[in-house]
Amino acid sequence: MATHANTAALIYDWNEKERTGPLLRRAPRFVDESIRDGIQSPSVRDPSIEQKMQLVRLMDRMGVQTVNLGLPGAGKRAQEDVERLLRFIVEEKLRITTNCAARTIASDITPIIEISQRVGVPIEVMTFIGSSPIRSYAEGWDNERLKKHTLEAVKLGVENGLPVGFVTEDTTRSHPKTLDVLFRTAIDAGAGRLVLCDTCGHATPDGLRSLLNFTRGVLRSMDMEDQIELDWHGHNDRGLALALGLFAFEWGFDRVHGCGLGIGERVGNTSMDLLLLNLYLLGQLDPRRHDLSCLVEYVEAVSEYTGVPIHPSYPLAGRDAFRTATGVHAAAIIKAEKTGDHELADRVYSSVPARVFGRKQEIEIGHYSGRSNVLYWLRAHGYEATDELVDRVFNFAKLQNHTLTTDEVKAVIGA
Repeated sequence: MATHANTAALIYDWNEKERTGPLLRRAPRFVDESIRDGIQSPSVRDPSIEQKMQLVRLMDRMGVQTVNLGLPGAGKRAQEDVERLLRFIVEEKLRITTNCAARTIASDITPIIEISQRVGVPIEVMTFIGSSPIRSYAEGWDNERLKKHTLEAVKLGVENGLPVGFVTEDTTRSHPKTLDVLFRTAIDAGAGRLVLCDTCGHATPDGLRSLLNFTRGVLRSMDMEDQIELDWHGHNDRGLALALGLFAFEWGFDRVHGCGLGIGERVGNTSMDLLLLNLYLLGQLDPRRHDLSCLVEYVEAVSEYTGVPIHPSYPLAGRDAFRTATGVHAAAIIKAEKTGDHELADRVYSSVPARVFGRKQEIEIGHYSGRSNVLYWLRAHGYEATDELVDRVFNFAKLQNHTLTTDEVKAVIGA
């Protein structure tokens, strides 16, 4: 009988080495922007209403707290989709709450109010305005105009009984004097949330921390630090969106926004699925709230519905995430599997437990493979691994410049 190791005891975790307290101050909350900001990518297809409904179901299963249903100010179709999705959430008794994006103009906010009133369910108004000096220069705006639009937009939502979040676009490149004025104006008008945005993917961890400290300073000076919630909305232009999303949670943001598969304008938004994956691995998700058994299904659905392919090396859901043709890697996995300990086999060459998410380790044959790859592949596919057959496949693979397909291996076997 195989002796099963305590896999966790076999991993020295430097991630926890100098941690002196809890990783997160509170349970993490998420805003999924896949069917709003995500479909603003010029390369995506706008999913059908039925497809959007299925995505919302999956978000709800995964424990995402809030979904952005769209920007009703974009036109009749957007308004119809938002209303149908809101009614669908009510009919199916989903736990997920909703918000909608709106520019700081009445023509964007009024449709949200009207949809909410018709359905009888509150929608959080996420009203946004560009706040950086470069944007103001390009648009010909001054701070008085920004302040006026902010005041009018927030008041319109609040006076109609809706929660309002105030969104400063390009916050990470905005001047503190401008942010100070806009934050105070929005809060005085009744906004209950500030959304700090890395609209152009400019921030580094230092920038995020400095912006957060500044914002907290404004809230403290207003004696509102415990009354106003903070959201982080990131983009991936520097490739830092996921790391910044995790730092945002660790440093005390209430919610972090993201999109499935990291879709979105330019190079995309923070990846919602990778946020969830990492927080699961860090032990920060309550399994009673977050069912991640459908996490791969969610990524595959986003890909199918929007037409954005999943890169082979994309974490967890990518074709190659748990697939190897390298001899030394495959040999270690094969030896671990022979112990009968599936967790050991899952973790010996991966930090992500494939089986938890419905995936499995795959051993292929290529020019970097050893004989153990060939033996494993043949037995796994129901062939008798004779010395002659192993030699034939092994020698063929060494002459190639790629990992062999199933058809190629079968052709060698048939020869």
